[in-house]
Amino acid sequence: MKTTKILSLVLALMLAFGAIGACADATYERADDEDVYDEVLGEFEALMEAAEAAEDLDTRFILEAQAEAYLLNSATFVPTTTQGGAYTLRHAAFRSGPYANWGNDDDRYFSLVLVNELLTKEDYEATKEIWQKAVAGEGEYKAAEYLAEKGYTKANEYKLTFSTAPATLDWLSTSMQSDTEITVQTVDGLVQYDNLGVMQPKLATSWEVSEDGLTYTFHIRDDAKWYTSEGAEYAPVVAGDFVAGFHHMLDANGGLEWLVEGIVKGATEYLEGGAWEDVGYEAPDDSTLVITLEAPTSYFMTMLTYSCFLPICEDWFLSHGGVYGQAEYAEASADTSAYTFGKNTDVSSQVYCGPFLLKKLVADSEIVVEKNPSYYDADKVTLDAVRWIYDDGSNPVQLYNDVVAGTYTYNMGLTEGAGTLAMAKEDGNFDKCAVISDTTSTTYFGGLNVNRGTFELSSGAMKSPKTEQQKIDTVTALRNLNFRKAFVHAFDRGTYNAVSRGEDLKYTSLRNMYTHPEFVQLSADAEDADGNAFAAGTMYGQIVQFYLDQMDAHIKTEDGIDGWYDPEYAKACLEAAKEELGDTVTWPIQIDIEYLSSAATNTAQAQAVKQVIEECLGAENVQVNLIEATTTDDYYASGYRAPHGVDGNYDFFYGSGWGPDYGDPNTYLNTFLGGGAGYMTKVLGLF
Repeated sequence: MKTTKILSLVLALMLAFGAIGACADATYERADDEDVYDEVLGEFEALMEAAEAAEDLDTRFILEAQAEAYLLNSATFVPTTTQGGAYTLRHAAFRSGPYANWGNDDDRYFSLVLVNELLTKEDYEATKEIWQKAVAGEGEYKAAEYLAEKGYTKANEYKLTFSTAPATLDWLSTSMQSDTEITVQTVDGLVQYDNLGVMQPKLATSWEVSEDGLTYTFHIRDDAKWYTSEGAEYAPVVAGDFVAGFHHMLDANGGLEWLVEGIVKGATEYLEGGAWEDVGYEAPDDSTLVITLEAPTSYFMTMLTYSCFLPICEDWFLSHGGVYGQAEYAEASADTSAYTFGKNTDVSSQVYCGPFLLKKLVADSEIVVEKNPSYYDADKVTLDAVRWIYDDGSNPVQLYNDVVAGTYTYNMGLTEGAGTLAMAKEDGNFDKCAVISDTTSTTYFGGLNVNRGTFELSSGAMKSPKTEQQKIDTVTALRNLNFRKAFVHAFDRGTYNAVSRGEDLKYTSLRNMYTHPEFVQLSADAEDADGNAFAAGTMYGQIVQFYLDQMDAHIKTEDGIDGWYDPEYAKACLEAAKEELGDTVTWPIQIDIEYLSSAATNTAQAQAVKQVIEECLGAENVQVNLIEATTTDDYYASGYRAPHGVDGNYDFFYGSGWGPDYGDPNTYLNTFLGGGAGYMTKVLGLF
């Protein structure tokens, strides 16, 4: 990004505010989202458009790598960690549940092999070896038999914790993992990955793809049924239920619809006011579903394990106030007395076709799903129930003791900040049972709010201490590329991560790019438009690194190191920013960061961010204000559940993450597209 472009925006903002420099009666005004996006990420969007137009996959991956390099170098956000990479006490055998790098299948618990006792390191590693041999075709995965022979007793209930209850039981009106973690236990899709990472038929028994790659025909199984929460059979699952689900998903605009724009024929046009009849979703009969695409899409089958392709029972939907049409749905759903489909206050407001039935949902208390004995694949369900108990994180000692005792049968990460790592070392469970959990393809990150619109919640809670002039100064600084680079490269993520992982594992789970660096690889030798050559087998992250190096970006892409922290470079960027900003701001720049005071680890993380930023850049230049949330509702409202960019109540927020939905890097990158198309641009305060 050119400095002159940055300065032009800063000047325009100062003129809009009516002054250059400090002004006693200044009033903060939020800028236009499109203008700000064009300034900070416009070139990224252009590169993504070129990638979408690529004629082959390898060219596409190279162009996506260029786009990701630009995105990273924009310093609008900084990757922090991935899942795993922590010392963990385990009750579950290695990868006994569905396994894939994308989609919702990792949240499906029906096939977990659980034991009441903590697994020893040796026995956990033994189940991992059994899995690895099964993947290689050397026998079956029989972890349950191995553990039984070792004297472990089978756990029939998976008991874990939750901190925020589902906002809806309508799995097609939400993209929140806190919602879908519950609902995907109760509904199946067309296909599903097994625990070896192989796609298997589920509600579709088979399928064909046309020669031109545009038409997918699925044959729906005839023994799947919809059941009420009480277990009463309601209706058969038919192809029309998938059509109803897709139609409703587009109408609901719950954050899933953007995934299918440009993929399913007519979906984009429908969202823009077109006719449903032109959308490529139809059921010629009860057992046949036909999906037509806009263009051949090599990764389309990998998309089908994500919740936007799930069915709903059409008859149930319509009988509980459901309607079709975007405007019609918006009006109908506003009347909660008439529209009762999928209400999170009533488990009987939904019907279910998956391995479990939702029996109980009480916010701030307990959520329970129980095995449906009439489920068509009941013999593959290893658990009688899954039970979530509310936990706000305020008593990690009790939780640790419950996990050790087998009261909770989930895999618990041991953290420095909560004191559980020290407890495990003291009582011997660390030496005997602690293993380092696998990292995953999920990426967590911190976003800088470049167009802030909220400075306190409607209740008055979590109010920013900044004056109007300080609000102006902060957003002016955050629109400056060198200031953003100073901030992200001053962020010692190792120190931040040590709060939860411990000093010896502080780098293990660090991620340095948005997409998993080994997510895809080139299938053949390839060149970019400038003649730069990449060999067959080159990993995606290596290509991103090439373009970062061309930009002279101070970023390293491989996992497990701190590829961003560079205090000397951060200080140099700060000096450049101060020169560029001149007297348009008054220092120190105030950066608000929210934290949940009842959660020890979250509190310690916030304190760590404040410490490392102010120590590196100097508190006379950047002052971090820690804004306390005393309830989980306030904490989530300020960040994670803020519906749009204007609602984000922070300047820097590190509580967001993204898990891929299918097998192409654009499953990550599209989340930062502009115009409201990208789901994660809201973390930057946009759209």
